[in-house]
Amino acid sequence: MNEYDVVIVGGGPAGLTAGLYSIRAKLATLLIEREWPGGQMLRTDRIEDYPGFESVAGAELSARMEKQARKMGLQIHLDAVENIRTVGNRKVVLTESGKEFRTKAVIVTAGGRPRKLQVPGEEEFEGRGVYFCAVCDGPSCEGQVIAVVGGGDAAVEESLYLTSYASKLYLIHRRAGFRAQPALVERLRKDPKVEMLLNTTVQAIRGGSEVEYLEILRDGEPQRLEVGALFVFIGFLPNTGLFEDPIERDEQGYLLTNCHMETSAPGVFAAGDVRAQLTRQITTAVGDGTTAAMAAWHYVEGLAD
Repeated sequence: MNEYDVVIVGGGPAGLTAGLYSIRAKLATLLIEREWPGGQMLRTDRIEDYPGFESVAGAELSARMEKQARKMGLQIHLDAVENIRTVGNRKVVLTESGKEFRTKAVIVTAGGRPRKLQVPGEEEFEGRGVYFCAVCDGPSCEGQVIAVVGGGDAAVEESLYLTSYASKLYLIHRRAGFRAQPALVERLRKDPKVEMLLNTTVQAIRGGSEVEYLEILRDGEPQRLEVGALFVFIGFLPNTGLFEDPIERDEQGYLLTNCHMETSAPGVFAAGDVRAQLTRQITTAVGDGTTAAMAAWHYVEGLAD
């Protein structure tokens, strides 16, 4: 069984940053990533809100972070983590390939994924007119007709943000009423740019090189809706189902942490999109990763072997 001071689960910006700081703290560190280092950055065409980069491709920023972490000595193992359990004062991380890694501390940066519509064109146009983050991609849609899908607080709040960029905004919801707070809905309803399409579903996303229109079903009638961008806010699925031991989560399934990124399980830290917090950005993930690594260092230093 491979022995480490710290095992990091997930190779997005939080994980790569945690790895960098953990290595700098002279801890034997392994990062396990199921696909390829970079996380959601790899699915982002252009990043324009990361300090120091006016505009950078998500793949390029991912590669830079990975290269720096590897240069410092971070080991990266490509595999999927299936289970994390406690044995004495150690954690055992089991992967899909059957490998087991024994570690003093685990930093979970497994992120999550936005819930998708599962309609034709969604995968094809992701990053080219189909988006899942208003703060990340809203500015690139300035002056366009924007559609938002969703009926909860997130959909309405993100719609309010997007009105700063949209020439017109459609809020599409499959039901006749919203789950969002009435005050938020009323505030959005008062904006002259906004039109709410209730009892409406998106059937397909169409276009050439970018999104041009949506095929929708409104009150049972098929229609064509001309838009330049579609933002989907119908939920986010955090990757938190890895633990054999009980661990505290919020009602959406996000891991609960304190300001040191400590979870309710001793020796388990969480950073980035997987933990409960106000916003989920690359900048917040990087900060979380830094804090988690330093907290893990203090934890490891205090363990009695």
